Amino acid sequence: MGKIHQKWLVVIAVLFGTFTVILNNSMLNPTLPRFMEMFEADAVEVSWLLTIFMVAMGMIMPVTGFLGDRFGKKQVYITGLIIFLLGSISGALASTLPMIIISRAIQGMAGGLMMPIAMALIFHAFPRHERGVAVGTYGVAAMVAPAIGPTVGGIVVEYFTWEFLFVFNIPFAIAGILFCAKYLKPTEKDRNLKFDKVGFLLITLGVGAILFALGRGSTMELLLSPLSMFLIVSGLILITIFVKYENKQEQPLLHVAIFKIPTYSVSIVVTATASIGLFSGLFLLPLLIQNVYGLGEIKTGLLFLPAALISGVFMTLGGKILDKKGPKFVVPVGLFILGSFTLVLGFNTLSTSFWFILLINVIRSAGLGMCNMPATTAGMNAIPDHQVAQGSAMNNVIRQIFSSFGIVFFSIYYEVRRAQLFALDLEMQAATLQALNEAFLISGVVILLVVPISFVLKGTKEIKELEKQKAS
Repeated sequence: MGKIHQKWLVVIAVLFGTFTVILNNSMLNPTLPRFMEMFEADAVEVSWLLTIFMVAMGMIMPVTGFLGDRFGKKQVYITGLIIFLLGSISGALASTLPMIIISRAIQGMAGGLMMPIAMALIFHAFPRHERGVAVGTYGVAAMVAPAIGPTVGGIVVEYFTWEFLFVFNIPFAIAGILFCAKYLKPTEKDRNLKFDKVGFLLITLGVGAILFALGRGSTMELLLSPLSMFLIVSGLILITIFVKYENKQEQPLLHVAIFKIPTYSVSIVVTATASIGLFSGLFLLPLLIQNVYGLGEIKTGLLFLPAALISGVFMTLGGKILDKKGPKFVVPVGLFILGSFTLVLGFNTLSTSFWFILLINVIRSAGLGMCNMPATTAGMNAIPDHQVAQGSAMNNVIRQIFSSFGIVFFSIYYEVRRAQLFALDLEMQAATLQALNEAFLISGVVILLVVPISFVLKGTKEIKELEKQKAS
């Protein structure tokens, strides 16, 4: 360990914890039918295992910037890991579905503390011109974990009892706590910061309402139900009030003024769009492989594993290009590759080879790696260093909302469009394929529309030049 530079030990430490949290969440996706069977519950009840995690994480994220500045980022990150450990122990010991759901809420709160702070810790350890490679390396966790999680979860449930879905996390969480305690450097604490209670209530209730509505909106009827519409409208109103309220505060919970920085705002647009591309693929491709071509879970897992590895490789490569050349040389290219090869998936036929789909998914994942984390890093580099934790929190919240929206939109589009095509005398297999093709085409077009906007992003050299011009 002595040969590894201290700043890279920071990356390893936060990657360890973040990977464990994301992996745990994605492990549960293929196991929901097993929970329905064991607890004699319906799909709506069991879906709370995923929904509550997402809602709890989204509601906690906005306050992490304040907590990191007030109590120190290292302390907050380790606290998040401890809470995640407690949630895992609670889940392993739970005997009823409500207790498991509560345990998932605890894990979601932990994730909300850890995800934004992880980025802030890396930015604290690296100078601006080296952050691209560092964040690219860290981003491997965000790409690989969702890809291998369903396979790991399936294996755990197949050969062990469901409790091991939670027991699995315990040794990794303990190791992460010990590693972070040893290698993360303490950051400055501002004891004079005041907690913005009104702002906290407005943003957490607003974000929570929207995420809850999207989490339960698996069908058109549910999404357009009076409760969902009320939650979405109320959430948007609360967030609007929050923005106006924060602009008047001397010590706001979140400095919303950073959205006036073009590079940061565009980075949010790019990462939100890339998230739609990522999660539309994670949702649509298993349906394509299993419902159209009749292949099993193993082939589905095989489809995602090489894509995740390639995405991780190109994240690091994209980070290097970002540090040397700037975002204009990597983010638009990545978006174009991601969008173009998502469009290619919109032209599958009943005779399309599995290996062709795998190849296309690998290439589009390379584009995802080149645009996602480099855009995030460029946006964070454009804001003052003391606001990085807050900027990261807002980035994560918006990405969470758009990821949820993407899954809801494509799931509803798939079900509604497939039913329409089947009613037009198409066979179910052909109707399913056409509905999925159209969904991929929509996703590809949305991604490509953001390519021109991504050229607004500025690198560290351009930002320094602008700062010098303002100073003179």
